[in-house]
Amino acid sequence: MPFYQSKGMIPPKRHTAFKKADGSLYYEELVSREGFSHMYTNLYHLRMPTRVLEMGDFHPIELKRGDKSHRARHIRTANINSAGNAIDARRPLFFNSDVVISKAHVNDSMDFHNRNGHFDELLYIQSGGGTLKSNLGTLKFGFGDYIVIPRGVIWQMDVDDECRILVVESNRPIETPSRYRNKFGQLLEHSPFCERDIRTPELTDPVDKEGEFLVKVRVNDGIQDMVYGHHPCDVVGWDGYFFPWIFNIDDFEPIVGSLHQPPPVHQVLQSEGFVVCNFVSRLFDFHPDAIPAPYPHSNVDSDEILFYSQGEFMSRKGIDLESITHHPMGLPHGPQPGKYEASIGKKKTKELAVMIDTFKPLDVVDAVIEIDDVDYPKSWV
Repeated sequence: MPFYQSKGMIPPKRHTAFKKADGSLYYEELVSREGFSHMYTNLYHLRMPTRVLEMGDFHPIELKRGDKSHRARHIRTANINSAGNAIDARRPLFFNSDVVISKAHVNDSMDFHNRNGHFDELLYIQSGGGTLKSNLGTLKFGFGDYIVIPRGVIWQMDVDDECRILVVESNRPIETPSRYRNKFGQLLEHSPFCERDIRTPELTDPVDKEGEFLVKVRVNDGIQDMVYGHHPCDVVGWDGYFFPWIFNIDDFEPIVGSLHQPPPVHQVLQSEGFVVCNFVSRLFDFHPDAIPAPYPHSNVDSDEILFYSQGEFMSRKGIDLESITHHPMGLPHGPQPGKYEASIGKKKTKELAVMIDTFKPLDVVDAVIEIDDVDYPKSWV
């Protein structure tokens, strides 16, 4: 996230002797993107962050492509078979070479730490709440929060009650849209949100413990267990631009017009392989002849994933909360029968939905067949 933060104790200069009261050193760690040419953070540890006691098991993850038919889909994810902690509960639904989209019903806190080595993570909290505890500090979260966790951050999640989470893993950074930022990285005046809406970690006291501490490291094709010789959250201070952060969907200020505005005005995040938009409660178009419902659309370069979070979506019927629709590139999609006409004269909508548009076709995981509404492709008749 391109704005500077400083937490806890740090020395006046980088790469200098920073000593404890007893004269021993704190240990500096640089976490950086694109080698040394992009954003970074310097962390200061009680112990060397490289103290691995032993390598554990490797747990392979194989995403198997299921139904290959090229069609629109309606996936009822509220009924997915999922339970456990924020890692074990994940059930992949869609994937390509850029992104993995999963759903997780999390009812257990983590008794280990996680580090994603190859993917940036986006967690959208559909229900429940808890605390994300990382080596850069803690973040309380709840309904409607987008949690952005850059790769390399060490974290665990404590849940207060069951959390239903939409999970996106990206092989490239997840960031605010570049068109919302000036050349210095500041969000522009006409951006639908600003830095005041973004929550950053609160650094807590360092955990000064030695022993055996399991860290699971996610890589492209699996998870590698590693046992560290001390608690990984032993940081006394850090500063930089690289950290986890939270933005809540209710803090998005919608952009409206006299005629229907296209989905890019609803964009909230970007990556190289996809964009994330959110549809929020807003006033409808105010031209006297406006049709508020979206026009039928053939998006020839994107697959569209739409997660229905709350309210009634103006262009759909037969959709449940937590449903996902998938409209692949190469096929037109649009309002279902009656929705286009019924929108005329409406003044506002109360809805929350998260849209992910990918720039490469998505494969459907084989397990999706159990929650797939096979009649959905015929719902426009």
